[in-house]
Amino acid sequence: MSAEAAIIATLVVYKLVLLGVGFWASRRTKDDADFYLGGRSLGPWVASLSSAASSSSAWTLLGVSGAAYTMGLGAVWLFPACLSGFLLNWCVVAKPLKRAADASGAVTLTEYLAEGGSPSLARKFVLSASIIILLCLLVYVASQFQAAGETFATTLDMNFITAVVVGGVIVLLYTTLGGFWAASVTDMIQGLVMAAAAIAVPLVALIKLGGFSAMFHGLEDAGAQYVDWTAGNSGWMLLAFLAGKFGIGLGYPGQPHVVNRFMAIRSEKEIKRGTIITMTWGVIIYGGMLITGWCGRAMVSSIRNDETILLHLTTDLFSPIPAGIIIAAVLSAIMSTADSQLLVCGSTVAYDMPRKQGRQRMISNRLTMMGLGVAAILAAILIDDTIFNTVLFAWSGLGAAFGPLLLVRLSGRSVDPRYALAALWIGFVTSIVWFYTPALKGIVYELVPAFLLALGVCLAGSRKLAP
Repeated sequence: MSAEAAIIATLVVYKLVLLGVGFWASRRTKDDADFYLGGRSLGPWVASLSSAASSSSAWTLLGVSGAAYTMGLGAVWLFPACLSGFLLNWCVVAKPLKRAADASGAVTLTEYLAEGGSPSLARKFVLSASIIILLCLLVYVASQFQAAGETFATTLDMNFITAVVVGGVIVLLYTTLGGFWAASVTDMIQGLVMAAAAIAVPLVALIKLGGFSAMFHGLEDAGAQYVDWTAGNSGWMLLAFLAGKFGIGLGYPGQPHVVNRFMAIRSEKEIKRGTIITMTWGVIIYGGMLITGWCGRAMVSSIRNDETILLHLTTDLFSPIPAGIIIAAVLSAIMSTADSQLLVCGSTVAYDMPRKQGRQRMISNRLTMMGLGVAAILAAILIDDTIFNTVLFAWSGLGAAFGPLLLVRLSGRSVDPRYALAALWIGFVTSIVWFYTPALKGIVYELVPAFLLALGVCLAGSRKLAP
C-alpha cells in the first residue's frame, strides 16, 4: 500500500470514528448543561487531555516544530513558557472556577464574568465579550483549517482549497451533532494521537542522526544562529524576548474553549489527577516538537514552508504505511481542534447573547456553528501568514481580554462592572493595536503589555470580598 493510500484509508476510518462519537454524544445531549458542559461530569482524562489539546494542536504540531526549525535552540523558551501556562490554569484557575461555576450555575465563561452588575451593564458586558470571542475564535478556527489544508497540500495531490473545505465540513458535522461531549471526547482522542506522534517522529529522527550530540553538531553545521540560545538577543532585547515567550503562558486563563473544561469536570477531587495528566502530556508534546524541528534543521537544509518540517520528516523517515498513518493522525488532530472553538462561538451567539430557551436555543446554536464554520473556511483560504503567528494573534486578544478579569475574580475579589467592561476592551484593543504597530511588536509580544494594562484596570476597580 502506498503512503497516499494509507493516509486516505486512515482518514476515512478516523473520520467515521469521529462521526460515531458525534452520534453517541447526541443521544446524551438533552439540555444546556449537556450540550455546553457535558452535564458537568467530565472525568480527569477527558477534561485534561481535551483542554490541553484544544489549547495546542496545529500551533504545537506545525507551529512549534516550525519555530524550532527556523530559530534553532532559541525556540527552547517555548517549552517552559507553555508549561507555565498549563500550571497557571490547573493550579490557580481550575478549582476556584469549578467551585464558582457550580455555585452560580453559570454555563459559559461570559455568563460567569458578567455576574454582579446591573442588567444594563451585564448586557453591555455580554455583547462586548461576545464580539471579542467571535472575532478571535473565527481567526483561531481558520488557522486550524489552514493547517489542515497545508497538510493535505504537502502530503497528497489535493488542491489546498478542496482540502480546507473537506476538513472543515467533517469537523462541523460531528460538533453540531454532539456538542460539548463530542468536542471533549474527540479532543481526548486527538490528545493521545498527538502524544504518539510527538514520541515517534523525534525518536526515529534522533536514531537516524545518531543521538543528541549529532543533532547539535548538525545545528552548528547549519549555521551559528541555530545554536544561539538567545536567538541573537542581548541586554534589554533579551529580557523583552524572554518576556514575550513567557508571556504566552499568560494567555491560558483567558481562553474560553480551554477553561470551560474546568467548569465541566466531574468534581474538584479530579483536578489533581488532571494536573498530572496535563503536565505529562505537555512535556511530551512540546519537547517532542522542539526536538523534531531541531532534527529537521540538522537533516533538511531548506523546505518551501518551515511549518511543514514535521510532515517532511515523517515521509522521509518512515515507510509508506507508518508514514501514512502518522500523517493522517496528525491531520485529524489538527482538524478536530476547531470543534472546541466552534462550540464556544455557538454558545456565545445562541446562549449568551439572545438568551433563547430550550430546543430553540439548541437549533440556533447548531446553525451558528455551521455559519461560523463556513466563514472560518473562507478565512483560512484568504489568510496569508504563518499558523504560528495567526494563532498567537487570536491567543493574545482572548488572553488579554478575559484572563486578567478571571484571575482577579477567582482571587476572592469583586470587580466593579464598569471596570470589568473597561478591562475587557482595554486588553483586547491594546493587543490588536500593538500587533499592527511594527515598532511596538518588535519590542515584546503584544499579550504582555495588553495583559498588564487590563490587570491594572481590574485591580483598580476591585475590592476584597467579605469572608
